[in-house]
Amino acid sequence: MAVSWIFPFLFTLFCYFHSLTSQPFDYPTANLSTTWINSYSAPHSVNFTDGSIVRAILIKGSFGPRYACGFYCNGNCETYIFAIFIVYTNSISSITAVNVGFPQVVWSANRNNPVRINATLQLTLGGNLVLRDADGTLVWSTNTTEKSVAGLKLTHLGNLVLFDVNNVTVWQSFDHPTDSLVPGQKLVSGKKLTASVSATNWTEGGLFSFSATNNGLIAFVESSPPQTYFESSIDGLTASKASNYVMYLNGSLALFTNSSDSKNPRILVSVAPVSSAQFLKLEFDGHLKVYEWQDQWKEVNDLFTGFYGECAYPMACGRYGICSKGQCSCPKSSSDSTNYFRQINDRQPNLGCSEITKMTCNDSKNHRYLELNDVNYFAFSADIIDTDMTTCKNACLRNCSCKAAIFGSNSSTGECYLPSEIFSLMNNEKDKTRYNSSAFVKVQNVKLQNETQPAVARRKRHLNGAIVGSVTGISILGIIIGCIIFILWKKRKEDEVEEHYLDNMPGMPVRFSYDNLKSATENFSKKLGEGGFGSVFGGTLKDGRKIAVKCLDGIGKAKKSFLAEVETIGSIHHLSLVQLIGFCAEKSHRLLVYEFMSNGSLDKWIYSGNQEIVLDWKCRKKIIHDVAKGLAYLHEECRQKILHLDIKPQNILLDEKYNAKLSDFGLSKLIDRTQSKVVTTMRGTPGYLAPEWLSAVITEKVDVYSYGVVVLEILCGRKNFEPSEPEEQRLLMSLLKRKAEEGRLMDLIDKRSEDMQLYKEEVVDTMQVAAWCLQRDYTKRPSMSTVVMVIEGAVDVEKSLDYNFLITQNVSDINIVDSAPLFPSIPSGPR
Repeated sequence: MAVSWIFPFLFTLFCYFHSLTSQPFDYPTANLSTTWINSYSAPHSVNFTDGSIVRAILIKGSFGPRYACGFYCNGNCETYIFAIFIVYTNSISSITAVNVGFPQVVWSANRNNPVRINATLQLTLGGNLVLRDADGTLVWSTNTTEKSVAGLKLTHLGNLVLFDVNNVTVWQSFDHPTDSLVPGQKLVSGKKLTASVSATNWTEGGLFSFSATNNGLIAFVESSPPQTYFESSIDGLTASKASNYVMYLNGSLALFTNSSDSKNPRILVSVAPVSSAQFLKLEFDGHLKVYEWQDQWKEVNDLFTGFYGECAYPMACGRYGICSKGQCSCPKSSSDSTNYFRQINDRQPNLGCSEITKMTCNDSKNHRYLELNDVNYFAFSADIIDTDMTTCKNACLRNCSCKAAIFGSNSSTGECYLPSEIFSLMNNEKDKTRYNSSAFVKVQNVKLQNETQPAVARRKRHLNGAIVGSVTGISILGIIIGCIIFILWKKRKEDEVEEHYLDNMPGMPVRFSYDNLKSATENFSKKLGEGGFGSVFGGTLKDGRKIAVKCLDGIGKAKKSFLAEVETIGSIHHLSLVQLIGFCAEKSHRLLVYEFMSNGSLDKWIYSGNQEIVLDWKCRKKIIHDVAKGLAYLHEECRQKILHLDIKPQNILLDEKYNAKLSDFGLSKLIDRTQSKVVTTMRGTPGYLAPEWLSAVITEKVDVYSYGVVVLEILCGRKNFEPSEPEEQRLLMSLLKRKAEEGRLMDLIDKRSEDMQLYKEEVVDTMQVAAWCLQRDYTKRPSMSTVVMVIEGAVDVEKSLDYNFLITQNVSDINIVDSAPLFPSIPSGPR
C-alpha cells in the first residue's frame, strides 16, 4: 500500500499566539518555560454556534481542516479539556466558526478530570508539560522532568511531541490514544481506545474498548469478565515483537511487521480511500466510525457493522433487548402468555428491558428458563466444552450469578456459555450465524409463586385466628408476639433486599457456601486477628490458595460493612488493593474471603516494639508508594469515585515481598464523579480524621489527610498519639510543627533504623509530602495522583506549607462510625 499524506487531516494542539497577522497562522512549536492560561481574553479563542469553545495554543497546517491543540469545551463551558483537535481555517489562516466545521477532538489529556477557567498549561524549564487547575491542583503531566526536553511541537500528523536537543522524541501523544486514531497513528499491542460515557459526557468510563492484543484486534464491552463483540486475529501482533503494530493509514487499518514484507502491510479493516481530513473514533455506543471532511464532517464508514450487522452490538437494544433487523423487543415466553420483561421506556425501545419480577438466590427453586427460539448472542466464550444442552442449563441453575445459558453446537460437540451479565440478544439472520445456538434466559417463575400463595395465605389466616383466640385475656403477650413477628418479617425483607442487591451487583466475586469455608478454615480454628466487626481466620482452598476469612458479627453495622465491602472491591482489581476472592451470605452468616497477606498489617512493623527486624528505608518508601497508588486508583480511575474513609496502618497489609495493599472497605463510600463533595456521618478512626469531618461535608481529601498521618508514622516509627511519651511529645503532628519551625525535621526519623539515618535528606523530603497532605485547608492538599508523581520524582513538593495543623485527636464527644484492624498476622523478617 502506498503511503500518502496528501490529505489535510491535521490534528492541532492549541496555543496562545501574540497577535493575529496577515502571515500564515502556523505556530507548531513552543520553547521551555512557556505558560498558557485558559482565560476569556486569550488570543485565538473561538466560540462555535454549537456552544463549544476552543482556545488554540499550537496549530499546524494550511488553509482548510488542520490540527491544533489547546483548551476545549463541548457545550457547558464550565470545564475544559486540554486536547488535540481538527479545526477549519479560512483563506486568511484564522480559525473559522462555521456551523459545518465544528472542532473534532482526536486526543485529550484530562477527559476524566476537566479544568476550569484560569487553568494553566506550562512547559517547565525542566522539560515537563504540566496542566494545573485554577486552584493550582496538578491535573496531568507528561512526567518528563529528567529527560532533557528541549521543546514542544505539533506535527503535521497531529502528534504532540516533546523533543530533546537532537530532535529525538521524548514523549508523544500518539503513544497515549484516547478514543480516536488519526492517519499515521499506531495502535500497538497493549494499547486500546476507550469510549466515552455518552455523546456529551466525555469521561473515560464507557462500556466499550477496542484494543490490539496478542491475539489481534478485539472490541469488547466492559463486564466481569469482558464480553467480546468484534475480533480480527492478527499473526505477529505480540508484545514480544514490539516492532509490529497496527496503523490507521490511507483509509485502512493495516498490520506492519519487521519482516522483509513490511512495505506491503496486511489490510485488516478496509475503509474508503482518503481524499480529505479523516479520523477514526470508537463511539460511546460501541461503533467504530470513520469521519471525513467533505465541506462538512460526514460519517463515511461504520467498520464493525460490515462484519456482523447492526444487531451484533452489545447495546443495540439495551440489556435483555432482542434486536431483529434494527427493531427492538423484549424476551417473551413461547409456551404461555406470562410476561417476564417490560421495556424500560415504551417510546425508546432501544434502551432495553427490565425484569418484572427480580430473581433472588434465596428462591432459586422458583427459577426457570425462558427459551428463546432462533435467538443468538453477540459473544460466546465457552465456560464448559464437550457438553450437552441439559448439562449447560443445569450448570446455570446451580449458579446464582448466571443470567442465561447460551448453548452452541456443531455436528460433533457442544459448548456452554454462562454470562453473568446480559446485554442485547439478536435474532438469527441468514448467513450471519457463527454457530447453531440456543438461548435460555433465567427468570423467576411467577406462575408457580402465584399458585402457592393461596395455600400460604390460608395457613397464615388460620395461625392468626389461633393466636387471637388464645390471647384474648393476655393482650400484653399478644403485643409481644406481634412485635416479634414484625421484627422477624422485617429481617426477612431486609435479607431479601440484600440478596436481590447481591444478585444484581455487576462483577460479583465468587460466592462460597458456609460449609465450604468452615472446611477451608478447619472449623475456624486458626484465628489471625479480631476487630470491631468480627474475627479473621486463616484457611486454605481446595486448589491450595491460602485465604483469610473475615467473619462479621452483629446485624446493623456488620451488614452495612459487608455490603459496602462487597460493592466497593468486588468488581475492582489493583495491585495495591487486597483482592476480595469471594463472600458468603447464607442465613445469618456474613463472611468475606480475601487473599492471604503473610506479613500482616503495617502497624506491626512500624511502631516501636520488641520485633528484632526493622524495615529499611527502601522498604518503607515502597510501602508509601504502593498506598499512594492504591488511593489514586480509588479516587481517579474507577467508574465511581471511591472514598476509603479509614486509612490507617492496621488497614494496610503486606504480602511476602512487602508489597503494601489497602484493605477493609467496610466504611467506604461510592460517589459519582459529578459530585465534588458529599455529606455523610463521621466515620473512621480518631487520630486519622481530617478537620473537615467536623462539618460532615467531605471530599476525597479526607483520605489524603489520613494518608499523611500514616506516612508520618512510617517515617517516625511511632503512633500519631503516644500516651507513654512526655506530654510535649505525645502528639506527633505537634512535634512535627515544632521541629519544622526549628529546622530539625531529621530529629523525627525512626532512630531504630540505621539505614533510615543514611537517607536523612530523602526521608525529610518525604516528611514534607506528609505535611502537604496534612494541610488544614483541604483545597491545599495534593491529589493522590500528584503524591504518586512526587514520590516518583516527577513533581516537586509544594514549598509554602502550613505546619499549623488542626489536631483532631480528641473527638470523643462526636459519634464516630469506627472500624477495626483487619487480620494482622505474625510478622516474619523482610526478604
